[in-house]
Amino acid sequence: MPYVRHWLRNSILLFVAAIVLGLVAAHTNVIQPHDLSLDRTIQTNARTGWLNHVMMGVSYCASPVAGVIILVVWSGWLLVIRRRPVRAVATFLVVAIGWNSTQVAKAIVARERPPRQFSLDPEIGSNSFPSGHTAFTVAAAVAAYFLFRESRHRRKVAVIGVFAVLLVAFSRMYIGAHYPTDTLGSVLVAGSAIFFVTGVWNVWLLPRLDRLPLLAGFGLAREMEELEEPRGGRRSVPAPARASGGRHRRHAGR
Repeated sequence: MPYVRHWLRNSILLFVAAIVLGLVAAHTNVIQPHDLSLDRTIQTNARTGWLNHVMMGVSYCASPVAGVIILVVWSGWLLVIRRRPVRAVATFLVVAIGWNSTQVAKAIVARERPPRQFSLDPEIGSNSFPSGHTAFTVAAAVAAYFLFRESRHRRKVAVIGVFAVLLVAFSRMYIGAHYPTDTLGSVLVAGSAIFFVTGVWNVWLLPRLDRLPLLAGFGLAREMEELEEPRGGRRSVPAPARASGGRHRRHAGR
């Protein structure tokens, strides 16, 4: 997982921007009419029988049930099959925290969902902003990029990730479960959480992974040694993770 300078500041700024966007969209008339108009345009001009089933399927692939299954299988595969405990823990944290951070924003903004009469799959509750489905896809796409960021496939992974996020976001508007600003808010909220995770990971968690006895049995020592090896003049483990506790503290607020 990369180390991002000013991770705490960036995290706070993104989260505040997301909350401001959500509150304006939910409780004023500045954005709401345009949101509803775009939703209705998509639903009126794009809906057909076969595409309804496709978009419902896409939406289900990022649903809470499917998301938990994907996360458990993915992290378990990295840990048990690939014997990469560092990558397994990092992937789990990026996806889980990036995804579930939306619950905080949902509670603060409390936006009503689009009118149910236009929805193909009505959902109940004042929790439209942000979209959890889209946030899960954002977090999964970022986690996948982190895994491939030093390989020759990183650009392909990035393109596929962006496409997946756009597809899921469109599916949520298509079926009438979310407004456009809900999906944009998901990118901001998930991004905020991921910035925070990268900082905490490199400053505090990664240097202390060896304190978890469970990981030792899956090749933790070997993977840590591999991450410390120079690769093309760079190191996979950023400086804050290798430095002393004092260095950690100096970087903690950045």
